[in-house]
Amino acid sequence: MDALTRLSGDAPTFVETVGARAVSVHRGGADAFGDLLDVEDVDTLLTTHALRTPAVRLARDGAVLASSGYTRDARIGGVSVGGLVDAGKVLDLFSAGATVIFQALHRYWHPLAALVGELEQQLGHPCQANAYLTPGGAQGFARHRDTHDVFVLQTHGDKLWEVVEESRSREVLMQPGMAMYLPTGIPHSARAQSGASLHVTVGINPVTWRSVLQRAVADLLTAGADEPLPAGYHREPAEFGRAVDRRLADLCERLAGLEPETIVTSEVARFQTSREPLLRGGLRDRVDLPALEDATLLRRRPGAVIELVPAADRLRVLLGDREMRVPARLHSALAYVAEHDELRPSDLAAVLDQQSRLVLVRRLVREGLLEVAR
Repeated sequence: MDALTRLSGDAPTFVETVGARAVSVHRGGADAFGDLLDVEDVDTLLTTHALRTPAVRLARDGAVLASSGYTRDARIGGVSVGGLVDAGKVLDLFSAGATVIFQALHRYWHPLAALVGELEQQLGHPCQANAYLTPGGAQGFARHRDTHDVFVLQTHGDKLWEVVEESRSREVLMQPGMAMYLPTGIPHSARAQSGASLHVTVGINPVTWRSVLQRAVADLLTAGADEPLPAGYHREPAEFGRAVDRRLADLCERLAGLEPETIVTSEVARFQTSREPLLRGGLRDRVDLPALEDATLLRRRPGAVIELVPAADRLRVLLGDREMRVPARLHSALAYVAEHDELRPSDLAAVLDQQSRLVLVRRLVREGLLEVAR
């Protein structure tokens, strides 16, 4: 099951249309999302991972608590480090009604990193994952609106959500295995019921036409655009107007000559070189790299992508979080790698000799695109 299908389900329990937007709720099995994050996982993160703010925040009754109330300083390797989360203080505040928020979990919790990585490749929009652990009967945040679309995944306990638009209101009791889709800007609030509640939110941060066109226009502006306006321009509006007209004419000429393919190539490269790599197991791969041979089974890393962009006699290879450049003669071999989730170096025998294909796949392992199958 792909990431988007997993989040949105096959058929919603209900769909509430608010204007042109639809809030939908989907019900899966009770453990549908338990593998992503459960209470045991939160316990491990909180008590054994030495997290620092702002990776963890606390909120209670609509107010964010000051981090000084649950952090401490320490010395690591002789260096003073601040903002370390004090697990004991967090547990005490949780018992007193505070919601514990884990921010940007996709950066350090592998199950959510893998889900977010796959979702990003499906949508083409950056995504993020947070988690909220709320004690029974408590509410972390007051009613608010998010600036991006959100999938809410309930993994433990019950939480009653109120979804509002003007005078219309709908209550949704989220239970383990349920997912809710909230479009941008829908006011909502949530309160845990009789016991502790844990849910994950997956947010979609949209790439907008405004941002794409702004980048395209910014790239067309010459160095002269940074020159200051002439002294006294405000006293010579006619001359100032002629200067503006010349600049606009120059910009229009440049815009007329801009090829759509240039924008497309730039935006694809921007997206495909700014994703978070998933390097779990990478140390083992580096240790075992000298023993990699023609028959070694290799797999594409979760979330890893490969985009090939011709560039004169070189080939730009977009690897998700960066790019590398290789000789254009490797196009056929890399195209084969891009089309297969699993392969052995020997599969490239038709296009590369043994030494060349081993050099290539070892580099792709080092770059984090491939991993040794174990």
